[in-house]
Amino acid sequence: MIIARILGTVVASQKDERLHGKKLLIVKPINLDGTDQSGYVVAVDTVGAGFHEKVIVVAGSSARLAEGNKDCPVDSAIIGVIDNIDFIKS
Repeated sequence: MIIARILGTVVASQKDERLHGKKLLIVKPINLDGTDQSGYVVAVDTVGAGFHEKVIVVAGSSARLAEGNKDCPVDSAIIGVIDNIDFIKS
């Protein structure tokens, strides 16, 4: 799982039939302190996440196990909206 922030949406009028009705969002992986990591990921939203929210993203076979993604060509899925992160540095 990774922590990421929602940056935008992807609209694709031509796509695999199994993706119809699914919201595709651009997410940016972030560090625990909220700073950006490199790269971007397009993920299917399974929880109704909104712009700039921090989210939990799963990838690979875990993404296909998320609600509504069975037998879907999905590599990343948003499975949670983060309310708070408590991190204790050792």
